[in-house]
Amino acid sequence: MNFDYNETQSMIAQSIKDFAEKNIKPYIMDWDEAQIFPIPLFKKLGEMGFMGVLVPEEYGGSGLGYHEYITVVEEISKVDPSIGLSVAAHNSLCTNHILTFGNEEQKKKWLPKLATAEYIGAWGLTEHNTGSDAGGMNTTAVKDGDHWIVNGAKNFITHAISGDVAVVIVRTGEKGDSKGMTSFVFEKGMPGFTSGKKENKLGMRASETAELVFDNCRVPDANRLGEVGQGFIQAMKVLDGGRISIGALSLGIAKGAYEAALKYSKERHQFGQPISSFQGISFKLADMATEIEASELLLHKAAFLKQQHKPVTTLGAMAKMYASEACVKIANEAVQIHGGYGYTKDYPVEKFYRDSKLCTIGEGTTEIQKLVISRNLLKE
Repeated sequence: MNFDYNETQSMIAQSIKDFAEKNIKPYIMDWDEAQIFPIPLFKKLGEMGFMGVLVPEEYGGSGLGYHEYITVVEEISKVDPSIGLSVAAHNSLCTNHILTFGNEEQKKKWLPKLATAEYIGAWGLTEHNTGSDAGGMNTTAVKDGDHWIVNGAKNFITHAISGDVAVVIVRTGEKGDSKGMTSFVFEKGMPGFTSGKKENKLGMRASETAELVFDNCRVPDANRLGEVGQGFIQAMKVLDGGRISIGALSLGIAKGAYEAALKYSKERHQFGQPISSFQGISFKLADMATEIEASELLLHKAAFLKQQHKPVTTLGAMAKMYASEACVKIANEAVQIHGGYGYTKDYPVEKFYRDSKLCTIGEGTTEIQKLVISRNLLKE
């Protein structure tokens, strides 16, 4: 086992640091305060290959693996988690769903544009009354010749307004039937396919979150991904990779908050000495650093299994659950170490604190991760 960054990971980390210094850091709070989704930034990230990390080169992607993908999301999230979240959602949900379940014609049609960020991708599963209970969805598709007529709405969808294409799971069978849902690709401009309310969020405010609305939307059967009735099963497999994404996002937040707290603790003096010399502070830093190491090891083990095409559901859920809960605790302690200054927007830990909470909710709550883990353990 080699725990060092490989050459590619080291190059990725350095290029993101250089890129972020110029293109992200100066604008973080402007984007956050105004809830601006900076599309031109993602076009630049696409040019660098970071919007198609897992997409093979034959489809215009970078052709890299999950270890490199973790590095991309983590390094961006250390600077601005909102941008990290959008990169993760684009890569692991929309793009990866088409890559994994699309036919050759569909891959050639959409992947090159998604991999370069010519297109921004969205992915829709959650509805207003069906968060963790995805099987109870009310958005339906009814066959009509070579098309399907779709009605309903999805909410909490990343890039619902700005996305050019969206992979959406809709009900084609009975409610509650795991084989009663089907996946389709919707393109911006389709009649009856629009976006709705944009959410005003606690954190991750530069990552766009809104509704997708379907009003007698006609989608061609050629846009169906896989067989009819396989949508829910596909979604669960996509979320296995999505959990690694949110774990990487959590790891980046944790590292960003920890590094800011460590720096501040050495610079801030009280009673004639840096506060890092006080055991109350140094023990907090020790706990934070340990939880970061544990999160990183879990994530990269999950990435290894995913890369080897081995079952990753249990370990992915463990990695996502642990890393997300750890990042909330670490961000909280970072604010505490900063004291009153941590409660102001003059220091970065205030934003890490607000952004962190999404990680325990998005792509499966902590409670759902525990359900997934315990069910799989009891099957053994």
